[in-house]
Amino acid sequence: MLYANVSLNPSTTALPGGAALQQLANGIASWALIGSLVALLLGAALWAVGSHTQNMHQSMAGRRAVVTSLLAAVLIGAAPSLINFFFTTGLSVH
Repeated sequence: MLYANVSLNPSTTALPGGAALQQLANGIASWALIGSLVALLLGAALWAVGSHTQNMHQSMAGRRAVVTSLLAAVLIGAAPSLINFFFTTGLSVH
């Protein structure tokens, strides 16, 4: 039995609207980073107020918001590399 020899070469120019889709992805990433920044600032403020008023629950919520927003920014920045890594890993499966 013979298998069809197929290949996959992603290209943003292969279909109409590829450039617009890339621009949309860039815009969404920008909004996500701005959201992470706002969350970081609010979390830091919550952490500071909670620490100053001896409110451990508020302080922990602020710390959690800071860490979560930092991890979100890391994932947003690493997303293209992670997608490319797993895509090329998938291509190497035989």
